[in-house]
Amino acid sequence: MHIKIFITVCLAFLHFVTPPSLAAQNIVGQLEGKPIEQLEWDQLMPADYTLDGLFDDQQLEGLDDLDPRAAQLMDQLQQALQSAPIVPEMDGKTIRIPGFVVPLEGEDQKVFTFFLVPYFGACIHVPPPPSNQIIYARYEPGVKLESLYDAVWLTGTLRTETFSHELASAGYRLEVFRIEPYDE
Repeated sequence: MHIKIFITVCLAFLHFVTPPSLAAQNIVGQLEGKPIEQLEWDQLMPADYTLDGLFDDQQLEGLDDLDPRAAQLMDQLQQALQSAPIVPEMDGKTIRIPGFVVPLEGEDQKVFTFFLVPYFGACIHVPPPPSNQIIYARYEPGVKLESLYDAVWLTGTLRTETFSHELASAGYRLEVFRIEPYDE
């Protein structure tokens, strides 16, 4: 894929994500006396977050994969994605969120630590989603996943903590209490 097209697709993804509604709290139950809020991925991004203006059309014009400027622009994009701003008010919330698992650590076909991402294939392709669209998750009992193609619901306590791995950087950490198949 040409770098110019790839950068344009990444910017378009972020441009079309709808900012969260402050009034839209979807409480779906309780866990240890705390309300469980069902989140959409866009709620993990500040309402004013955008990569618009990171590059102008002139910088991308005539760019091809062999142009040294392409590598520079890709580095700038990756740095911007790895340092995407989080929503501080999310810290400590008990949440439920759907997503796809990208295993990081496991044993005997059980996964203990993983990234939760909003779409299949994220973190496999370069660049990964913005760090505010990646959640580092830990589930102590471990979970045996039937297929990485299947989405799951995670319920747990969300923290606004950065976690870096060779695959990607996450802007959030989730202490998982429950994993369920996504069946909607």
